[in-house]
Amino acid sequence: MTQTREAFEARLRQIGTERYHDRHPFHHRLHGGDCTPDEVRAWVINRYQYQHCIPLKDAAFMSRVEDPDLRRAWRSRIEDHDGTDTNEGGIRRWLRLADAVGLDRDYVASRQGVLPATRFAVEAYVRYVRDKSLLEAVAASLTELFAPKIHAGRIEGLLKHYDFADDSALSYFRNRLTEAPKDVAFGLDWVLGHADTAEKQDAAANALIFKTEVLWAQLDALWGAYVEGRIPPGAWQPGEGLASPKAA
Repeated sequence: MTQTREAFEARLRQIGTERYHDRHPFHHRLHGGDCTPDEVRAWVINRYQYQHCIPLKDAAFMSRVEDPDLRRAWRSRIEDHDGTDTNEGGIRRWLRLADAVGLDRDYVASRQGVLPATRFAVEAYVRYVRDKSLLEAVAASLTELFAPKIHAGRIEGLLKHYDFADDSALSYFRNRLTEAPKDVAFGLDWVLGHADTAEKQDAAANALIFKTEVLWAQLDALWGAYVEGRIPPGAWQPGEGLASPKAA
């Protein structure tokens, strides 16, 4: 049975309540100040793989969209991450965070030390958006519904517990507090308007579940490798990829 617009939105929001990665113990550890410097660095390195691929995901989506109004609305997402003449962009802001935690930004940008599970999860998301229906692709982006809360908590926790944290280092998260609501308002309205059968609503809900699993899998990989110490071959090893000390 097809749900009303209001009931279907409540269903999507419940998925976030139950499955979003703010519930993962790694985030509790990070935001509570319990991560070691190397655990923070591992998070920065591996999350960069996700940041790097978000514009690729959005470009893959736009390449399939024939409606110019939808393309026009969507392209700001690429600009938010890649930057423009007047906007530094999320990728460069993330590399400023890498600077702040003592990593060499060229090493981080190379993605050489990314965990295999992180790489597979992120690439699976890009393929999902490229190959699934437009409705499923947009619905998968709706984890942004829940992002402002985690960004606000992250800013508060990092500022409280870590010496590296300042306005420059955390600029990525501060900017997403205003960028994400803009994106999600459009995406949510589009999904609610286009998921007009029970089958389409199920597909959209499952797409959102898939995306929460992509995010959760990345943190599971971090926990196993750098909290429990099972670092797989080829992944970043503490002590690698550090910035050279600045000359006095």
